[in-house]
Amino acid sequence: MTKFDLRREDCIAGMSRLAERSVDLVVTSPPYNLGISYGKYSDRQDRRSYLGWCGEWAGQVRRVLRPDGSFFLNIGAAPSNPMLPHEIVMTLREFFVLQNTIHWIKSIAIDDHCSRRPAGDARASRPPSRSFGAASREAATAIRSFGHFKPINSARFLNDCHEYVFHFTKSGRVGLNRLALGVPYQDKSNIARWSHTRGKDLRCRGNTWFVPYETIQSREKERPHPATFPVQLAEWCITLHGVSRVETMLDPFLGIGNSAVGAQRCGVKKLIGFEIDDAYLAEAKRRIARGRGARSRK
Repeated sequence: MTKFDLRREDCIAGMSRLAERSVDLVVTSPPYNLGISYGKYSDRQDRRSYLGWCGEWAGQVRRVLRPDGSFFLNIGAAPSNPMLPHEIVMTLREFFVLQNTIHWIKSIAIDDHCSRRPAGDARASRPPSRSFGAASREAATAIRSFGHFKPINSARFLNDCHEYVFHFTKSGRVGLNRLALGVPYQDKSNIARWSHTRGKDLRCRGNTWFVPYETIQSREKERPHPATFPVQLAEWCITLHGVSRVETMLDPFLGIGNSAVGAQRCGVKKLIGFEIDDAYLAEAKRRIARGRGARSRK
């Protein structure tokens, strides 16, 4: 059973009271300063103040993170403000090494013909010998969409279907359990051709993660927070770092507790979370209690 230490407290003040090098893993997503309507936080600071604030909490994260720990930071952007995630990375460069950049794909459209081809089959990639118009019509009907995104009405910008998960460490040399999220080889000849496979049909998933939101019927009841990441995203971060290596996990911006539910599902021993909004914290506790109930019925 995961032990939870959830505090209604500003994370900078709260982390300042944690012992140095006491946390193995941090998985979090702070406010993006994009004007989102949170309960008790103003998401409309000027850019310099916001980045300065990011430096304050990042400094505390560095202080409490162990030398071999991982810090996974989920950051999104608005189409009209695309530089924000990169500016945050540059601010945090003072405290961490950016070891990996993961692209969280919320929604994707795939040509069904392409998805069924063997990898590296150049002949299959050639267009069929028919008129361009006929080929275009066939391709249009073969496209399949997966996942969810918030559509925008703009003549300038594309729908924003992804966010970043930045993996920071203190040294840039922290080992990961890459095959814990492994996937089978599409081209099975790679199993014999590459010595690192050791005969197993399993490869690193890579840095592109398709993690769609679960379909919900009522945002107010099922997702009462304006900016959450899926529980599965937290689970994958925990799994990639290595569940057995996580004694204590931290989320400085707990929200409604998706990271806490992820820690619970993975069997993390302890999770510390900070949240300034009473309503969000209460919802996080309810969701954790539901998780315990489901586990006890198994």
